[in-house]
Amino acid sequence: MPWLLLFTAGLLEIVWATAMKYSAGFTRPIPTIVMVVGMIASFWLLATAMRSLPLGTAYMVWTGIGAVGSFVVGVVFLAEPVTAMRMAAAGMIVAGIVTMKLAS
Repeated sequence: MPWLLLFTAGLLEIVWATAMKYSAGFTRPIPTIVMVVGMIASFWLLATAMRSLPLGTAYMVWTGIGAVGSFVVGVVFLAEPVTAMRMAAAGMIVAGIVTMKLAS
């Protein structure tokens, strides 16, 4: 169960980061509200998962899911560039997440 909570917290990190982008510097109320609610939910789920998982593992997986997911959102929805270096960096983050999960 803690891994499911952590995965969901990571997905919510993608949601709040994306909403922050769409908030246009907190000038658009709906994306700003989505961001705040997403942040609170993400942090709560992370904290709950940390009751059972080690700090380093939980935080690394949470930030990794958020980073790679936000990268994918940027590429797919915001037309951000896809370069070999950016893909390699995302791949290394995914490899780190998998390795950390296997080590736990």
